[in-house]
Amino acid sequence: MAKNLTRRSFIKRIFGGALALGGISTGGYYYAHEIEPHMLDITRHNLPSALLPNGFNGFKIVQFSDTHLGFHYNLEQFHKLIKKINELEPDMIVFTGDLMDNPNEFKETQQIVQALTKLQAPFGKFAVYGNHDHGGYGSDIYRKIIQEAEFTLLVNEAKTVTLLNGSFIHVAGVDDSMLGHPDVESAISGLPENSYTILLSHAPDFASEASSYNIQLQLSGHSHGGQIQIPFFGPVVTPPHGELFPEGFYYLGDNHGLTLYVNRGLGTTRLPFRFLSKPELTLFTLTREG
Repeated sequence: MAKNLTRRSFIKRIFGGALALGGISTGGYYYAHEIEPHMLDITRHNLPSALLPNGFNGFKIVQFSDTHLGFHYNLEQFHKLIKKINELEPDMIVFTGDLMDNPNEFKETQQIVQALTKLQAPFGKFAVYGNHDHGGYGSDIYRKIIQEAEFTLLVNEAKTVTLLNGSFIHVAGVDDSMLGHPDVESAISGLPENSYTILLSHAPDFASEASSYNIQLQLSGHSHGGQIQIPFFGPVVTPPHGELFPEGFYYLGDNHGLTLYVNRGLGTTRLPFRFLSKPELTLFTLTREG
């Protein structure tokens, strides 16, 4: 019951955000509907860690998230995105959920598979469930697309990424917090205590729990950066499980041992607007610290 109330509150706040946006000006409304959603902000960040094996110094990871295909984000935009990702020459690619807005209504799934298959990353492509991937009986549809596209779907489990010289890191993933059953203990069970571990979680607020474990980096999406932001106020709307950490970097846990990064995503949901929250593609470069 509490979950349903939270969803109703979320939708109510979204429409409040739309009204606020409409109050900015007609020009602001046009910009938020026709221009900013079609922009792409490629952000680049270095991620230092003393636990990172020397061989991974300079290792490049691309994160993309929340395409919401079928709701004002189309396959033409998706194909352009695939090309941009490959141009960044990542060593590894991660997708942090919400591929289609309504999986059971999207009919061109094979085109998604064909596009995702073109992504090139010599050390793997990994994905996790988002709430929209589970929604509308979409769990099996999403799993089929991701696996046919040669991604590894992580559901409360981890994989080891090993270089030719034998050095390794771990990539773990948990199920979605809203419609799934995330279990971080299962995800990292058996991993060496002092190894470098990346956690993929669609929901950024899961970092509050993950910060108690031996995890150095969490990559998330879901919040869209609020999707609509008001100057000097910030995000008008943040979804359940994305309210504490709406976008960018956060540092949690003992001695700030966990770094969380929240990607703003690429598409939109509920309302086809973005204002001061551009679609984002993120390139991380791991660096050995000390």
